[in-house]
Amino acid sequence: MTQKTTTTIYWIGTTLTSLWFGASGFFELTKNPVVWDITVQLGYPAHFIYLLGVFKLSGVAVLLTPNRLHRLKEWVFAGIFFDIIFAFVSKLAVIGFPATIDAIVAFVMVSVTYTMFRRLEKYSGNAFGQGQVLVQ
Repeated sequence: MTQKTTTTIYWIGTTLTSLWFGASGFFELTKNPVVWDITVQLGYPAHFIYLLGVFKLSGVAVLLTPNRLHRLKEWVFAGIFFDIIFAFVSKLAVIGFPATIDAIVAFVMVSVTYTMFRRLEKYSGNAFGQGQVLVQ
């Protein structure tokens, strides 16, 4: 796979991920009934839902920052994976398997995007442990 193809796949995935999690974060902060009611049904308290919205919107801002904040993007991807896994398990336990389809789709989409992110890191020489000097 060429660097151009990797970059294209990465930015398509990043855009879709940002739209998905940006909308979700916005809906959590504005108490949109579609998102809010499901999250409350899963047993999450209001203060957690608001905090989740803030973190999602902050993460989207980091993901959309080109060629910077590489270490922070790793943390954002980790947070997104935790969010997806918790959503999957919560929906499976409370609502049932059919409600988990969105989490499965999100997991696949974000997994491909993260894989492209890591490949781009290798192309640029920014892979963790390569070419980085840590100041202690």
